[in-house]
Amino acid sequence: MGPPPRKEGRILNRTDLQQALEDSPIIMAIKDDAGLARCLDTDKRAVFVLYGTVNTIPSIVQQLKEADKLVFVDIDLLDGLSAREAAVDYLLLHTCADGIISTKAALTRYAKGKGFLTVHRTFLLDSMALESIRKAAAQGGADCIEILPGVMPRMIRKLAAELPRPLIASGLLADKEDVVSALSAGALAISTTCQSVWEL
Repeated sequence: MGPPPRKEGRILNRTDLQQALEDSPIIMAIKDDAGLARCLDTDKRAVFVLYGTVNTIPSIVQQLKEADKLVFVDIDLLDGLSAREAAVDYLLLHTCADGIISTKAALTRYAKGKGFLTVHRTFLLDSMALESIRKAAAQGGADCIEILPGVMPRMIRKLAAELPRPLIASGLLADKEDVVSALSAGALAISTTCQSVWEL
């Protein structure tokens, strides 16, 4: 049996996601209610929700969807739910989120099977982390791979040429120069909590 039908207004495939991020490559990452309120007043479309609880996430997602945002929930940071398959099922049943973000490749594969768009978040700390990214990309599953920190144009360029999935650069991106460097190096989009960057 295939995944259940998704609620209206959700982007359903990788091509639509890629087009949305090409059209608006700055992703607003929000970590509190103040960030939520601020991003509702912008014309940027994509939002990474990096906070919330099992009780608040339905309302957070609903507010964003009512503002016509493309909403991804970082399932690893959601209080009250462990980052497991049941958390994916909860988001599917209780929210209109478009996708999930996770550092766990198995979880992004599971979410993909449920009809979510997925972002595999990974931290480029050393050569072992780099090899892990290559393996995760080869296994498929995630629609995009988010690499942190995003202020490494040389590595972005290398991975963008090598991996079969679009890259999102994130972490420590604080000004226009950082954004331009990441996008010029081959990132499809950038994600940042820095609200001044949202205005670019």
